[in-house]
Amino acid sequence: MAVGARRASHGDVFGTGEFTALWCTVALSRGGSQLARVALAVLAFQRTGSPAVTALVYALTLLPAIVGGSLLGRLADRFPHRDLLVVCAWSRAGLVALIAVPGIPLPVLCGLVFVVQVIESPAKAAQMALLPEILTGETYSLGVAAVTLTTQIVTLVAFPLGGVLVGLLGPNCTLMLTAAAFAAMAPVTRFGLRHRPATSPSGPGETGSPGRRGGGRLILGSPPLRSLLALALLAGFYVIPEVLAAPYAAELGRGTTAVGLLMAAMPVGNVVGVFLLTRFVPAGVRLRWLGPLAVVSALPLVFSAMLPGFVPSLLLWGLVGLLSAYQVTANTEFTRIAPRERRGEALGMASSLLVAGQGAGMLLGGLLADGVGVSSTLAIAGVAGCLAGIPPALGWRRARQELLGEMYAPGG
Repeated sequence: MAVGARRASHGDVFGTGEFTALWCTVALSRGGSQLARVALAVLAFQRTGSPAVTALVYALTLLPAIVGGSLLGRLADRFPHRDLLVVCAWSRAGLVALIAVPGIPLPVLCGLVFVVQVIESPAKAAQMALLPEILTGETYSLGVAAVTLTTQIVTLVAFPLGGVLVGLLGPNCTLMLTAAAFAAMAPVTRFGLRHRPATSPSGPGETGSPGRRGGGRLILGSPPLRSLLALALLAGFYVIPEVLAAPYAAELGRGTTAVGLLMAAMPVGNVVGVFLLTRFVPAGVRLRWLGPLAVVSALPLVFSAMLPGFVPSLLLWGLVGLLSAYQVTANTEFTRIAPRERRGEALGMASSLLVAGQGAGMLLGGLLADGVGVSSTLAIAGVAGCLAGIPPALGWRRARQELLGEMYAPGG
C-alpha cells in the first residue's frame, strides 16, 4: 500500500451516486416485501380463518424465488440492468395494487402473489450484478456489506411496523403502501443509474439451455464458485432456530415476547458481525477467515440446546448471527469471480438454491423436533452444520490458493 494511502470508507461508497440509488431500491424492495408478507398473512387469515391457508399464502412469498432465481436469473444478463429493474418495479407495483383490491378471489390473490415474487428474482440478480459494475476494490466489499446490513435492518423494522400499519390501516391499505414503495423504485432506478448494455445480449439461436442447467454447470464447473456456494448453503443449518423459537421459548418457560426476542437475536448479531468484519478486518484476512467462520457458524446451537436460560440463549443465538457475517465475504467473492457475461445467471441460481436450502433446513428441523425434541434438534443442527462445513472450507482454501497463484503468475 502506498504511503499515505487510506482504507476505503462507507463515505466513499455512499459518495457514489449510482450506489446510493441502487441502495435505495434495495431498501424499498425489501421493506415493501416485508410489509406485504405481514399484510398478506393477516388478510388470508381474516378471509378464511384457516392457519393452513395463511401459511400457504405466506409460503407463496418465499417459494417462487426458487423458480424465479433459477429460470429467470439469466434475464439479468440478457437485458440492460437498468431497463430490467424499471420493468420489474412497475410490474410488481401494478400486481400488488391488484392484490390490494377488496374482495379479490383467493385463488387469484395467490396467483398474483406467486407472480410478484417470481418477478423479484431477476430484479435481485440484476441489483447484485450491478454492484461490481458501480464499485471496485475495497469499496465493492463495503458496498455488499452496506446492502446486507440494510436488508437485515429493514427486516427488523418492517415486521413490527407492518403489524402496526395493518392494525391502523388494515391489510388492503398496507398493500397499497407496498405498491407505492415498488413504484418509487422505478424513477429512482431510471434517473439514478446510467444505462449499460446487456452483459450477454441474446442473439439468434442463443436460447440455449434452461437457466437451471446453465447456471448449475457454471457453478459446478468452477471450484471457487462451487466452494463458495456450499459455504453459503450452511445457512440451512443455522436458520433452524427461526422455526423453533416458539417451542424453545416454551421449554424455557417463556411467553410470546421471548419468541420475538429470540427471532431477532440472530439478525441483530448479524448486523453487528457484518459491521465489525467489514470495518475492522482487512479484505485479505476476511478471505482467510471465510472457511473457519463458516464451519463454526452453527456451533453455538449446541450450547443453546443445553437450555442455559433465556439471556444466555439470546447471546448464543446472537453469536450465531455474528459468525454468519461470513456470508458477506462469500457473496462478495462469488459475485466478483463469476464471469461478467453470466453473472446474473450465476447469482440467480445461487439465490434460488439458498432459498431452497434454508427452506429445507426449516422443514427438516421442524420434523426432527417433533421426533426428538427442540433441544436435541438444535444440538444436531449445530454439530451437523460444523461437520458439513469442513469439506467446502477445505475446498475454498485450495481454490483461493489457486486464484492467488493465477493472480501473481507471470503475465497474470
